Amino acid sequence: MSEAKIISMQIGLPRTLGVENAENPMDRVWTTGFFKEPVKETIWLTKTHLTGDGQADLEHHGGSEKAVLAYAEENYPFWQEKLNLSELPYGAFGENFTIQGMNESSVCIGDTYKIGEAIVQVSQPRKPCWKLSRRWRIRDLALQVQKNGLTGWYYRVLREGYVSPNSTVKLQNRPYPQWTIEKVNQILYRYLNDKKVTAELASCPLLAPNLQQSLYNRAYKGKVNDPTPRLWGDNV
Repeated sequence: MSEAKIISMQIGLPRTLGVENAENPMDRVWTTGFFKEPVKETIWLTKTHLTGDGQADLEHHGGSEKAVLAYAEENYPFWQEKLNLSELPYGAFGENFTIQGMNESSVCIGDTYKIGEAIVQVSQPRKPCWKLSRRWRIRDLALQVQKNGLTGWYYRVLREGYVSPNSTVKLQNRPYPQWTIEKVNQILYRYLNDKKVTAELASCPLLAPNLQQSLYNRAYKGKVNDPTPRLWGDNV
């Protein structure tokens, strides 16, 4: 695996936007930490977040299993063409780290990386939600991201430390090469009736616990979560 590096690092605190009782749902009031701005300085990465970063919906975002969101730099040209957006700045998908040299097909659950002084571990893919659609005023954008599998991924933090733009992302350990983010996304959204592979993924000990439980429920209890609230939310 060639050396990867952060080419842009973003943080941002929640803000409230929109107009009360607007006729168009996309114009209504919402609170989000989605708007991330690039930073140039070195920042302390804690167990749950980058210093100066925050999320509005702590039930579904942030915390130890979603401490940092990463997105592949190489996905940007695809989205620029598909969405007909000539300018799509890094951080457009709400990510903290825009990373060059890694993508959903090369990153695996349980991968451990050294980034600056910190040690991080891949915990799960990002599940796109309606706030991504609201940010770009494209009602089905979250669904498009899910279908294309270009979701990005989350890190948990094993060792806190300072990180900075241009930090290299050095692989330390890869215990589960079979569980790429690409493969996990396929199981989550395409192989809904494949109980065997779902159960195998559910047993991966380094997958985020809530996702393990969800997959266990699907494999052994036949319970499949309805993605509608996540994908469409308050935009309809």
